[in-house]
Amino acid sequence: MKSDIILSGVGGQGIISIASAIGGAALSNGINIKQAEVHGMSQRGGAVQSTLRLSTKPIASDLIAYGAADMILSIEPMESLRYLPYLKSEGWLITNSVPFVNIDDYPEMDEVIAEIKKVKNHIIIDADGIAAKVATKRASNMVLFGAATLFIDMPLDSFKDGIRQIFGKKGDAIINSNIDAMMAGREAAEEFLK
Repeated sequence: MKSDIILSGVGGQGIISIASAIGGAALSNGINIKQAEVHGMSQRGGAVQSTLRLSTKPIASDLIAYGAADMILSIEPMESLRYLPYLKSEGWLITNSVPFVNIDDYPEMDEVIAEIKKVKNHIIIDADGIAAKVATKRASNMVLFGAATLFIDMPLDSFKDGIRQIFGKKGDAIINSNIDAMMAGREAAEEFLK
């Protein structure tokens, strides 16, 4: 098993929580992991990025080369475009359809979505809307995490356990809310692929 994943978004959208949940799932399955984060201007709504490298074999570096990523998972649609040069031709781009408009010259969403649709393997879901229905809008990151679980070769229960690990101190209601959001995202991705 080997998977190179780039997580992207804007500060405060929960990129690090996704990385932690995947990392916890990987470790519980005896899978090696390397992770790196770029926080940048995250406290001011700036770009945030994390790389995750998962493998049953030893991993030498946390860096992902151009054209080597198996997945780009983005909480913010325009941010997903920033990392397209890293995506393999058969890789997956999974993104939210709802923008976080934090700059005056944010491009028209139709243009952003058109660029995303040029990627052969893509999933675009309204993570904010789904999260608001099943949990809370703040769980949109878990919705997108759920969509990504379809393409990460680990048991579904491992991902649930990853969520339990990172939200354990916040109580069962928060844990279950985030698991519900993850499962709703997984279902939305399955529906998108039909």
